[in-house]
Amino acid sequence: MAIERVIILALIAASLISVASAISGTATYYTVYVPSACYGYQDQGVLVAAANRALYNNGAACGNYYNVRCTGGTNLGVPQPCKDGTVVRVKIVDLCPGCVDNQLDLSQEAFSTIADLNAGKILIDYTPS
Repeated sequence: MAIERVIILALIAASLISVASAISGTATYYTVYVPSACYGYQDQGVLVAAANRALYNNGAACGNYYNVRCTGGTNLGVPQPCKDGTVVRVKIVDLCPGCVDNQLDLSQEAFSTIADLNAGKILIDYTPS
């Protein structure tokens, strides 16, 4: 019985750690994926993203994957842009020089998977995948 309690507590702790590691930020979208800072003219598909300068870290983020979830709107035009808690997995392929800390610039396809394109900018949580 004591072992079962330890296992249950370990599972609860593990789930809290994964929730706590999510990064809150914002996302916008872009439509031209090639060339990219990471891969030049090599096509990397359409579920891609450009990272803010801090995350990009001089190219260290290239090829890393993130799970991104819409958490809310940033404007009154589309107050509820999120699509039912859907998560999209994106690959970092580029630098977003105009992005602020914790902002990702998602491909149009990735953005539309989790939110209404008309929102233009959304609140997100993202975690390494």
